[in-house]
Amino acid sequence: MFAVIEDGNRQHRIQEGDVLSVDYRDGAEVGSSLTFERVLIANGGGPSIIGSPVIDGATVEAEVIIGEDKGPKLEVQKIRRRKNSRRHTGHRQKYTRVKITSITVPNLDIAEEVAAPTETKAAE
Repeated sequence: MFAVIEDGNRQHRIQEGDVLSVDYRDGAEVGSSLTFERVLIANGGGPSIIGSPVIDGATVEAEVIIGEDKGPKLEVQKIRRRKNSRRHTGHRQKYTRVKITSITVPNLDIAEEVAAPTETKAAE
């Protein structure tokens, strides 16, 4: 089962157990839960449910595993030629790392996954 959610003008394709970085949430503590209501599409192995623009009543629950995570350092240099004018700044975006715990979508048909048969060794 997977779903596509929207958060911070970005779309993420998720499954239960996935770990992803979302925009920084002020006050999100480790172990607390977040709820995403903007579920755009969901599939449980059968036909997909597509929202217009979102699926009514669909939610995704996630647990915060890292409250504040930083992205890569971006360096910005502005140089004006022949003027001896230089400016150098940097930026690191903050993120919150979450682990998806459950995906709830009303009226979604979930096809059961067939487990692979286990091999048994014959006694020799």
